[in-house]
Amino acid sequence: MTSVAVKPEVLEEIRCCVCSNSDLNEFTSIYSKEKFEVFSCNKCGLYFIPPYYRKRIDYGNYKDEKVTEAVRKGNNWVKIQRHKLRLKFIKKYKSSGDLFDLGAGWGHFMLAGIEMGYNVSGIEISEQPYLFCKNDLKLPVEHIDFFKMSEEKKFDVITLWDVLEHIDRADDFIEKCSRVTKPDGILVLQVPQIDSYFAKKYKDDWKMMGLDHVNYFSRKTITILLEKYGYKVEKIKSSFELKLFIMYTILPLLKRIKGTSKAKTTQEANYEIKASERQQYFNKFTSRPMWQLKLFVFIHNIIYNTLSALNIGEEMMVVARKVK
Repeated sequence: MTSVAVKPEVLEEIRCCVCSNSDLNEFTSIYSKEKFEVFSCNKCGLYFIPPYYRKRIDYGNYKDEKVTEAVRKGNNWVKIQRHKLRLKFIKKYKSSGDLFDLGAGWGHFMLAGIEMGYNVSGIEISEQPYLFCKNDLKLPVEHIDFFKMSEEKKFDVITLWDVLEHIDRADDFIEKCSRVTKPDGILVLQVPQIDSYFAKKYKDDWKMMGLDHVNYFSRKTITILLEKYGYKVEKIKSSFELKLFIMYTILPLLKRIKGTSKAKTTQEANYEIKASERQQYFNKFTSRPMWQLKLFVFIHNIIYNTLSALNIGEEMMVVARKVK
């Protein structure tokens, strides 16, 4: 590929977090959207949004009180079952020990971790999810920046669920993860997969592509990044999250069919929908009798495992072991 003309200010502070490339001639503008551009690094192939477009994002207020109230009314049992599926996968590589959830969100993965026998702790930078974890769920979560966290304690398992795509300094982030991972410990992460079938099909209208996602990793680039900091990738498998499908595909599609949305594309429709509205829709979906929910979870797990085995998904789950 050859570089295309871009505004000089867009290239300010541009740098690849995988191979450390900072040569302005070695970046290509791939997608140009209304509010951002996606570039590729010509040296390693990472797709990313430059820092120029990212200065408007503040993860300290990523979710508001309306979202918290919607989460509070949600069905915790269903959410925990979803995370137990993840933990069964993790147990194949580390069956017990100290588990640190980095970016704990609303805390349901930590609840599942406790049920599955792990000694859990975590951090969450966004205020509302942190308060929900601490006050509603009584979980051992801290409200601090990971880069400022003490490195004294080491962990057997570190998990990053849909976190790394939000981090501008992903290389520094993984380097710190490496310093707090015990020898032979594992790092387990999930990120949107830019070389997935869905990303290739929908291109710049892919619903995972947006200003809040800075990094778009492929199997190749995530492996390069992890191995750079002492991890050995043991498993990469596709992940198709039905909850995200319900909230980010079904909901905007229904709004367009009903004529309540003027958006022309799925991505535009998603921009119109507030996080609280997504959660309320999911709550409605899961407010059914318990026998129906158990049937739903059973079917969900079959679909999830089948799609994963067939390498069909738009995210990837990665297990990497600390070897250096």
